[in-house]
Amino acid sequence: MSQTATKTAAEAQSKYVIPKQCKAGVVVNEGPDFHVEVRDVDVPVPGPEEVLIKLNATGLCMSDIHFMMNDWAVPKMSEFGTQCAGHEGAGVIVQLGERVKSLKVGQRAGFKPIVDVCHICDNCRGGKETYCTGAILTGLHADGRSLMLDEISEIGVREELTVTAGSYKEYIVSPERYTSLIPDGVSDYVAGPIMCSASTAYSSIKESNLRPGQWAVFPGGGGGVGIQGVQLAVAMGLRVVVVDTGDERRQMCKKYRAEHFVDFKEVEDPAAEVVRLTNGGAHAVYVTAVQSYPKSLEYLGGRVGGQVMWYVISSSLAGNSLTIESIGLPPVGSFHIDVNPSALAFKNQSIKGTLVSGLADVDETLDFARRGLLQLEPTVVGMSKFNESCQKLRRGEVAGRIVVDFNKP
Repeated sequence: MSQTATKTAAEAQSKYVIPKQCKAGVVVNEGPDFHVEVRDVDVPVPGPEEVLIKLNATGLCMSDIHFMMNDWAVPKMSEFGTQCAGHEGAGVIVQLGERVKSLKVGQRAGFKPIVDVCHICDNCRGGKETYCTGAILTGLHADGRSLMLDEISEIGVREELTVTAGSYKEYIVSPERYTSLIPDGVSDYVAGPIMCSASTAYSSIKESNLRPGQWAVFPGGGGGVGIQGVQLAVAMGLRVVVVDTGDERRQMCKKYRAEHFVDFKEVEDPAAEVVRLTNGGAHAVYVTAVQSYPKSLEYLGGRVGGQVMWYVISSSLAGNSLTIESIGLPPVGSFHIDVNPSALAFKNQSIKGTLVSGLADVDETLDFARRGLLQLEPTVVGMSKFNESCQKLRRGEVAGRIVVDFNKP
């Protein structure tokens, strides 16, 4: 680096005063009676090829709740040594590691569910980096200890799993090579949830390869992930049906141009109503609420080539029973869904699982927001509402998304 470039970088970095400690939402009394307490924690120091990001906001995801409740099939948070959950961060780069060349102080950046991948395995080279066996996951672990397969045998997706601290803290480090940049025109309140929920929905829609004009059904479409999927599906030219309940969710889905809203508490047979509205069944069902798994196949009706897109970690078929485990992190255990393999074969129907998004899909989802095609109106709260907001999410009292602003008390 030239002396001029070095001086410019130093001047940019000097604009930000980096404290020794910062505020964080720390998990206390993990388990069924957990709560989140705002405390002072140490600000991390970026490594040579990392950047330090000051987060302005973090989204709250249901996955965080399950981590804090310890009801997912992984060791307890305390066994990892972590204090902070979270994986939907948005902020600004305030410090560079000594070997960082492609990023600059002052650039806006996000923090995703996957912090980094190996970049050299077949999955990474083939555009499937979220399935990398060397992926580093966000929101469970503070010092990067690896989780071996025998510790997470119920998940069954990686030979080795590494996790790192989450976005419930004001300052985090991110590797230069896997940091997502946030474009102008997309607020931190919108960019945070895009890092996980919106981009995850986008990847699932993209993977289904539906054509414009085909029917997309979203069980749980009025929830935090679902409402973003609804908007993305509409933007991609699909006709959307939401299966959910409540006037607030109905109005929100209509606002974002869902063609139909089926209230499962008002309709005796929601699946039959979906089949009627779609003139034969959905072309794809995007399951965003774990409670919807047992009924999701019924929305396909007799649609030849219909697909059910599940956000799953693993699945196995034994006889007529499909066992799945959800990336949406339900309580530990499996959902057992009756499946008739002959029906799938004769109708060319399929079941497919997808994970969170890689760099490219996150960038593409951010671009939908930049163009005004993904418009979120999250409930924004200050740090004093951290615990209250997590408890509301836990109880299912949230329509849309909640975002915590680190700059608000």
